[in-house]
Amino acid sequence: MTIQTTRLSDPAVRAFVRAVNHHDREAFRALLAPGATMADDGTDRDLAEWTDREIFTVNGHLEVERESDGGRRLLARYRNDTWGEMRTRWTFTVDEDGRIARFETGQA
Repeated sequence: MTIQTTRLSDPAVRAFVRAVNHHDREAFRALLAPGATMADDGTDRDLAEWTDREIFTVNGHLEVERESDGGRRLLARYRNDTWGEMRTRWTFTVDEDGRIARFETGQA
């Protein structure tokens, strides 16, 4: 079962999933707080380089199966042209301005 993007609880996370699924780099960048960071499987990565390689140049797509922590933790099927599909977890830190300050992802 998949949760429709429009039904995700947290507005910043909802916009993040929408930007990823529509391959909208501009909208994605606008969601990020200044100095935003990210980690993949527990290792900090360069956010711009990672998102380019893992999302935008390879048709990344998220299908959310479950959310928790007010919508800031997701369990999702993620697919891209490089790795195919895998079950992933996503955790988001949203700042007081409603922008994503950090996200962490990895295999679930």
